[in-house]
Amino acid sequence: MTFEINRRGFIAGAAGLIALHPFSANAATNQAHLRIMETTDLHVHVFPYDYYADKPRDTVGLARTAALIQSVRDEATNSLLIDNGDFLQGNPMGDYIAYERGMSEGDVHPVIQAMNTLGFDASTLGNHEFNYGLDFLLKSLAGANFPVVSANVALELGSDPTKDKTLIPPYVILDHKVTDGTGQEHDIKVGLIGFVPPQIMGWDRRHLEGNVQARDIIETAKAYIPQMKEAGADIIVALSHSGIGAADHTDGMENASVPLAGLDGVDAILTGHSHLVFPSPTYAEFAGADVGAGTLMGTPATMGGFWGSHMGLIDLLVEKSGNEWRVVSAESEARPISKRNEDRSTTALVESDPQILASVQKEHDETLAYVRRAVGKTDAPLHSYFALVADDPSVQIVSIAQLWYIEQMLKGTEHEGLPILSAAAPFKAGGRGGPEYYTDVPKGDVAIKNVADLYLYPNTARAVRVTGQQVKDWLERSAGIFNQVEPGAKDVVLLNPGFPSYNFDVIDGVEYQIDLSQPSKYDTKGNLLDENASRIVNLTYNGAPLDLEAEFIIATNNYRAGGGGSFPGALPETTIFEGPDTNRDVIVRYIVEKGTISPRADANWTFKPMDGTTVLFDTGPAAKAYAADVPGVQIEEAGDGPDGFARFRISL
Repeated sequence: MTFEINRRGFIAGAAGLIALHPFSANAATNQAHLRIMETTDLHVHVFPYDYYADKPRDTVGLARTAALIQSVRDEATNSLLIDNGDFLQGNPMGDYIAYERGMSEGDVHPVIQAMNTLGFDASTLGNHEFNYGLDFLLKSLAGANFPVVSANVALELGSDPTKDKTLIPPYVILDHKVTDGTGQEHDIKVGLIGFVPPQIMGWDRRHLEGNVQARDIIETAKAYIPQMKEAGADIIVALSHSGIGAADHTDGMENASVPLAGLDGVDAILTGHSHLVFPSPTYAEFAGADVGAGTLMGTPATMGGFWGSHMGLIDLLVEKSGNEWRVVSAESEARPISKRNEDRSTTALVESDPQILASVQKEHDETLAYVRRAVGKTDAPLHSYFALVADDPSVQIVSIAQLWYIEQMLKGTEHEGLPILSAAAPFKAGGRGGPEYYTDVPKGDVAIKNVADLYLYPNTARAVRVTGQQVKDWLERSAGIFNQVEPGAKDVVLLNPGFPSYNFDVIDGVEYQIDLSQPSKYDTKGNLLDENASRIVNLTYNGAPLDLEAEFIIATNNYRAGGGGSFPGALPETTIFEGPDTNRDVIVRYIVEKGTISPRADANWTFKPMDGTTVLFDTGPAAKAYAADVPGVQIEEAGDGPDGFARFRISL
């Protein structure tokens, strides 16, 4: 029988794929293969369960990823398991622990317990680790049986990064053993250094301002890598909770993994934050990225999806010469836990590890009870299938609750009497989350799980004071989600896929139209493109043209008010109210007070008519049940979209 060893370290033959140790064919004396496994952006997803929908889900869960991890451990003589951050927040279990149960001395956070059970070797911090405050974070980390590192968050800044008093250790050097091709064991010191986007200082200002400071990722790495070498690190792996973005470094950049990978001394890089997969075609056109080779700037790299959807894997062939180790060759991949079939169904590729499930079973059951509590009723369905193309009930209920709250909070202040508007965006609107990633609350009881579904993040309520011109520019920024459409064009793709739905703010309290024939004033990041561009037309307040010189209050959240998304007027210096309550709590209180809510979109925004013009957009297949009842827009089905989405046509 003829066999061929393929690039993934398997023998291909009539019996299928037979796993071998990677590089076993060419590992020789003083050579060893080291497999580095990554999870990233777990966001407390241990069980393969969607707490918002209250049903099992084959596409998520560390318990499923654990099966992939165990298979690699079975294949490999030498392996390390590393998490790349954003493990502590992101689903109702995280909120339950933070807001209901709390973390007392000696408690172990359930996601940490699962990670301990699986035997992680190390982790770094992601930006969402800071969402519940530093005290909660440090109490949670205390339960970890593995080191957690982060180099660019400091309690006190020194004259250079190596002189900082960091919040947690900046790096760790693991004493590891590897077995070479002849079976001889060697010592190798693996240095792991972690990084988080410095934007945490704005995103979680209320927790971090005055307590910590964040440095630029590249500046920090350049300072520490030589120190790690001097401390004995044979190879260095960067744990970059930072996305794959531009190849050229700019100070304070959020997605710095490409220039980080290009630094001398970095032998491999684990990336995350973006909730995407590397290597994959997503990054085929990115400067510095080689998808075929699985490298960034020539350095082996991986990004393992999100919520446990993939396990990132870097295989290194290392060689010892004298007292030094060097990387001879490498391969990278990201292994999925499920696959989507042609009929849009999902097939699990692995089963859950029962030990991982058992380690958090108690907290899983408690979380289910937590999310199932009814807080009121809705006399109409709440869904987000059309939230990006029309006024939407799921967004409007958030806006109404924010407005209700801020009106109360500003009574008796110098701001009382100013007109109050409310800005909200759809968080669950498909995109990277897939065709089922939409809010869909039926008529009837509204439970905590439904409120969490309406508002995914534990943001806190804020209010900013702005001018009428800033209100208009805020809307211009949001209108950047739409592609420009030539009058009379047929079936033009409406939405820019690079524009995240959480930056599509709808402002309630004003009425306006969006003229798609005009260019966008801002790019997807909020940078000014054309000062004279104007898509927002017929903008009115109380039935009259909005006064661009007048002042308004906009109810929003801490992310937006802190500068998140770069919206005109949304800045720390314009913030006039910082609430102690989360936006979710505000929504719950509003529903409890009203008893029964009536979330009906009022079409306060529409597209400016363009005779003979049609556009296409994709949404979840379940949208078909609601398409006939969307106000202010003429919608019809237009067949199937890609990747399980349904396609619709709008006649402008």
